Amino acid sequence: MQQEQKKSRPTLQDIADRVGITKMTVSRYMRNPESVSAKTREKIAVVVEELGYIQNRAPAMLSKSSSKAIGVLLPSLSNQVFASFAQGIEAVTNAKGYETLIAHFSYDEEVEERKIASLLSYQVDGLILTGTSHTARTLQMIKTAGIPVVEAMELPDSPIDMVVGLDHVEASYTAVKAMIEKGKKHISYFGARLDTRTQLRMAGYDRAMDEAGLEKSHILTQEHSSFTLGGELLVRALEETTALDGVFCTNDDIAIGAILACKERGIQVPEQLSIVGYNALDIGQAISPRLTSVDTPRFEIGEKSAELLLSSIEGKPEALKVHDLGFTVTEGESL
Repeated sequence: MQQEQKKSRPTLQDIADRVGITKMTVSRYMRNPESVSAKTREKIAVVVEELGYIQNRAPAMLSKSSSKAIGVLLPSLSNQVFASFAQGIEAVTNAKGYETLIAHFSYDEEVEERKIASLLSYQVDGLILTGTSHTARTLQMIKTAGIPVVEAMELPDSPIDMVVGLDHVEASYTAVKAMIEKGKKHISYFGARLDTRTQLRMAGYDRAMDEAGLEKSHILTQEHSSFTLGGELLVRALEETTALDGVFCTNDDIAIGAILACKERGIQVPEQLSIVGYNALDIGQAISPRLTSVDTPRFEIGEKSAELLLSSIEGKPEALKVHDLGFTVTEGESL
């Protein structure tokens, strides 16, 4: 028995045949509906709906000077931080009629290289990157493409083009210094993945501890963050530091996991152990005690990144290339 052939997508010619007009007229309608008569518009719209026609933008993108699309590279699809960041981007692109093509690179420079090559093959008008460390080929491809680029979330020393982010070293230093001022002397830093931002936050922790003359303690793993991981890192820290009285975490997932593990062990937070997170996710305000955390403006970073990129694409680049959107430390109850 022969296998049924997969049905092909409806074409412009299919629509033209149904309506009784030329393919050129349908094509003109797709580009600009107002370019055809109202009566013909209505007929085409009905057939498009009936056939479930899906427009293929790739050929048009390749033939135009502007694709009206930008590429966005995200390191994680499970991290709420980047969901908020992407929402900030699309708040701008949707209003301006641009499409957002999102690619996931899992904190891997080689994967980022392949994803950028793919996005550039579709003639995207610009790129928003969430990493600041790139392969030589990635940098060469971007240079050859000659399109505007925004590196978001950090403040790199040698940016490709434009930058929107915050100073993670200063943010972490501020948070750890607040812990020290509360009388905490045996503070551990919990870090996961060991990506650039984890390293920057650890540098801020180190600076605060060194300045206070306190012994540093790094509890690190290459694993991706989770609530469970926070509990596992706490167990390690308690084994290595018997007088542990503070934990500064590279993100809220780990911090919340540590708080839950403390509850299981009967450790009072913050009386016996202070815990501070990073990114101020909403879930941190739903637990008890409420998590004290570094509040990072992810939505605003996405929003400003898109604004800068589209302004540059449209020939109106801003003079200021680097934008530090700052941070705050939430009050919470875990410090």
